[in-house]
Amino acid sequence: MTTLANLKQKLEIIKQKNGKINALLQVRDEKELIAEAKEIDEKITKGKAGKLAGKIIAVKANINVKGLNISCASKTLGNYKGSYDATVIKKIKEENGLIIGMCNMDEFACGGSGETSAFGVCENPSALGFIPGGSSSGSAASVASGMCDMALGSDTGGSIRNPASHCGVVGMKPTYSSVSRYGLIDLSMSLDQIGPLGKSVKDCELLFNVIKGKDNCDSISQNGKSEKLGKSVIIGILDTSELKVDKKISELINRKINEIVKKKKWKLKKIKIPNIDLAVETYYPLVYVEFFSGTRKFDGRRYGMKIEDVAGKEVLRRILGGGEISKAEYGGRYYYKALKVKRFIEEEFAKAFKGIQGCTPQGGIDCIISPIVPRLPWKIGENISVEEAYSADALTIPSNLAGNCAISVPCGKVDGLPIGIQIICDKFQEEKLFEIASAVEKI
Repeated sequence: MTTLANLKQKLEIIKQKNGKINALLQVRDEKELIAEAKEIDEKITKGKAGKLAGKIIAVKANINVKGLNISCASKTLGNYKGSYDATVIKKIKEENGLIIGMCNMDEFACGGSGETSAFGVCENPSALGFIPGGSSSGSAASVASGMCDMALGSDTGGSIRNPASHCGVVGMKPTYSSVSRYGLIDLSMSLDQIGPLGKSVKDCELLFNVIKGKDNCDSISQNGKSEKLGKSVIIGILDTSELKVDKKISELINRKINEIVKKKKWKLKKIKIPNIDLAVETYYPLVYVEFFSGTRKFDGRRYGMKIEDVAGKEVLRRILGGGEISKAEYGGRYYYKALKVKRFIEEEFAKAFKGIQGCTPQGGIDCIISPIVPRLPWKIGENISVEEAYSADALTIPSNLAGNCAISVPCGKVDGLPIGIQIICDKFQEEKLFEIASAVEKI
């Protein structure tokens, strides 16, 4: 299929579905898109096209794309247009990926359900009436509904993997620092990572390989060295007994693991990450403080509106919480204590992969497998407590605290709702991660 034919197909799907699903907040001018698609097709004909030629890509509304509305799904930046391309966008354009528009999301990435957007709730196209997950809700929903081939999201504590699981698509969180964050309006500077969503592992791998790498505009970004999967594969099964996982989800994941072991002849080892149950309590002080600090620029003087005047209650909750934790009389002790626990969890994951100090019996492992979410997606508008909503990320947050790479691959359905299986690999082991994920996907 040509880029132009693919584009026209996607635009028709958007016209039919987006009014209901609300996955895309902005779609580029049709004439402009068609002209760009024709240019890409010419390059394909001449054999000069890039790796993403023919692919239609949607972008989460907190990643800068020049000339498009970078609203973060908030009235604070409702009229703000990107004045430059984020590094990941620049790389996509260089490889002839066609960006179709900006995706809905939880406001400023504050939320895990897709319900906190200032521009309306995003529906789950794979289970209408249920949440799509968040905060990259529109990114997952746009892929699942066929509005694009792949999408970019950002993952702070599961914000790519959570909606990927709920919507029945593939979503990947790269190793922290492996992808430039230049041009991302992040929720938490020490945790956020831009990553791909797609219909298949292959699509996510393709997009990741385009956007990864060192960037002079992001001082922490770096080129990692990945290893290929060996002949003898050992997978660690994470003990989730302390995390209250829904019994039906656990049974589905266990059946999938048994299928994998039977067909691939891989070895299993049960592992336990000490104090993983502290992940949620460690994560939120970090997020609150860093989000509070990051939002001080939204004062209504330079651009946009004052955030405290127009933002929703979840954004205000995090600003208020971050402000309280940051008060001078606390001397930063809560924030720095959370950083210490983050470092502790990071070390425990490293020990598990290497098989050190009894975390993993008889040597190391290639990956860790677990559920993505401890509970099924709830109905849109259902009365969920803050504690319940926050605990929905209990299985994904640890990978952000540790800085590891992780991916959600569709595993099946429970009560008609999509469920993903989580595969976690050590830092900069994305090549190994994709090999394992591809094998799981095919079973």
